[in-house]
Amino acid sequence: MTEQTGRAPGLRRRAPSAKTTPAGAGTRSDVELELAELVSHASRRLRRGTSSQLAPLGLTMAQSRVLRLVAGAPLRMADIAGRMDVVPRTVTPMVDDLASAGLVTRRADPDDRRSLLVALTPAGRRLLDRLDTARRQSAEDIFGALSERERKELFVLLGRLCRTGGCPICCPDHGAR
Repeated sequence: MTEQTGRAPGLRRRAPSAKTTPAGAGTRSDVELELAELVSHASRRLRRGTSSQLAPLGLTMAQSRVLRLVAGAPLRMADIAGRMDVVPRTVTPMVDDLASAGLVTRRADPDDRRSLLVALTPAGRRLLDRLDTARRQSAEDIFGALSERERKELFVLLGRLCRTGGCPICCPDHGAR
């Protein structure tokens, strides 16, 4: 394995095939593997597009997620970590950077003086609005090839997959989007 790619030397990343598997062709596991590859490939394209939109805003994807999480209401750091499915100490440097940039504030939790609430500032709200515009553009670049009906169908199907998998990342606020 090389340090740069994480793959064995000589192996190249294979893009998913453009063909579709006709109903009844191949085994069920072959179709599931191809579906997994296609979803993974689309996800990578979406992340790359979003990352390139975030770079000029000075944000990482994780920081943008923190901003979106606290946009609705202030959250404790442990709650942010839980929704991001990371350990709380991972959230601290992200919140530190966002606070240094004036995008979030920390204040004592009135219900638990040992805890801090992280809240969006007006500057954070303005940046989040710009971020939403960038995310919409990135999503349009990916999903623009689908008809409105196909987008709705994909939304329903992916939502079902997330809910049945008990995904800690998307399920807590899945209906809020």
